[in-house]
Amino acid sequence: MIEKLLKTRNPKSPNSSKFPQIMTRKSSLLKQTLILSAFTVLIIYVSFNTFLSYFTTTATAGVSATTSSFFAEQISRENFQEFPVKATGYERKVRVFMHDLPKKFTTGIIENHGLARGYSNLSKVSYPGHQHMGEWYLYSDLSRPESDRVGSPVVKVNDPEEADLFYVPVFSSLSLTVNPVQVGKVPVSDPVYSDEKMQDELIEWLEKQEYWRRNNGRDHVLFAGDPNALYRVLDRVKNAVLLLSDFGRVRSDQGSLVKDVIVPYAHRINVYNGDIGVDERKTLLFFMGNRYRKDGGKIRDMLFQLLEKEEDVLISHGTQSRESRRTATRGMHTSKFCLNPAGDTPSACRLFDSIVSLCVPLIVSDSIELPFEDVIDYRKIAIFVDTESSLKPGYLVKLLRAESTERILEYQKEMREVKRYFEYSDPNGTVNEIWREIGQKLPLIQLMINREKRLVKRDSIEPDCSCLCTNQSTLFTSL
Repeated sequence: MIEKLLKTRNPKSPNSSKFPQIMTRKSSLLKQTLILSAFTVLIIYVSFNTFLSYFTTTATAGVSATTSSFFAEQISRENFQEFPVKATGYERKVRVFMHDLPKKFTTGIIENHGLARGYSNLSKVSYPGHQHMGEWYLYSDLSRPESDRVGSPVVKVNDPEEADLFYVPVFSSLSLTVNPVQVGKVPVSDPVYSDEKMQDELIEWLEKQEYWRRNNGRDHVLFAGDPNALYRVLDRVKNAVLLLSDFGRVRSDQGSLVKDVIVPYAHRINVYNGDIGVDERKTLLFFMGNRYRKDGGKIRDMLFQLLEKEEDVLISHGTQSRESRRTATRGMHTSKFCLNPAGDTPSACRLFDSIVSLCVPLIVSDSIELPFEDVIDYRKIAIFVDTESSLKPGYLVKLLRAESTERILEYQKEMREVKRYFEYSDPNGTVNEIWREIGQKLPLIQLMINREKRLVKRDSIEPDCSCLCTNQSTLFTSL
């Protein structure tokens, strides 16, 4: 009975033995379907990606090439020997046009200088040697055929329409000295030559020129090496790039490191061509120059009083003369250090005399500006002392005596390396370096020209943004 019940409750299907086989087949088919679907999706994805990538690459190829070219160009321009160019798509040097000034602003000044000193044959007069004769060297450079100017950072052009910059070759520094100053004599009441008249006539001529008026003089360059050069008309040429010895007599709205270029004095001491060393330099510190100066130069008399009795220190009063230059040459060539205090303005020719003499400059001038500081680290060739410290009894001598022979030799090696920067007559010297720095101003000049043209209203009391970086000297102490 029980067996019958069990048979009734668990009837055996005729297909029951085939069920596991059917399930196994379905599971296998499902797996194959899933794998095939995944593989199909993958193929579609890869094909689509390849298709899209092809068109993206084609479309952006030009952009990539342009971008690569742009960065390569930017990297190339990081070298300081490359110069700004207009956005023409190719590199070229800055183009300079020299104005053909009336003779009275150039060689006529040389003739007047000769006449004032009794020269009768003006065909034999030449530009006289003096510390601000950089203006002559730049004029001479642009007066040469372009074939003789190989290696110059700028190209001279004869068509003003091709020019990036315009040079005004006025001999503004020589003009100041045409009438000789004779000590102890009353000056002539009505001298034949007038520097003031020259300045007025120069401005009158400039302001009539199409290319000066076009950009209000911003793309023009003028040499004003003497601190008093162009003093009468400085406000009317302040937009131009001024080549200055320092900012001692230039207001902050007239000149700055941003807009202008600091140029070196022409050295008046013979170049020292001997080897580096200290054995032949018996004097510790040397100075020869005018003891009594105005303004910041008053420190000279105070330093005289402190140093004139010190052992191994040779300090003496002297004025500009051939004999004084000979004495100064001997003194600088046989001294380890040369004192360079401020004069009537922060800088003086003596610094550059020291460098070409390999006599380590001791600079006591808090507001001094120096040429070519983008490529010269003056701490490697000179010692800087603030005015207050220099007037402490014994301070300077103690400082110099602590300098080892090895350190002095290092200074001399560095001075020998940079000496060409202060040689106006060197084909790869001062003139090329001045042009290089002028060329670097071109992007700012173009910016200021474009900015000025679009301004509709300007606050007259707000400073021009091209005159913002004047000397802000202060005393820094080690932390």
